[in-house]
Amino acid sequence: MSECEIILLDARLEAVIDSHAFRAVLGNGHLFTAYVAAEDREKERPKAGDFVRVEMSPFSMNEGRVII
Repeated sequence: MSECEIILLDARLEAVIDSHAFRAVLGNGHLFTAYVAAEDREKERPKAGDFVRVEMSPFSMNEGRVII
């Protein structure tokens, strides 16, 4: 078993919370907060309504990282 398990999921960004945080929803209706990583903040940011891929930890399904 690897030390760092990551779950990759597709999500839709519902609303902008902050300049680097979004309210997102999975296909099954689960709501969570999605963050843009610090190293990705220089790249073009997604907008509300966009479909993105997120990394989530199996230990906390309340937040995830947007992969740009």
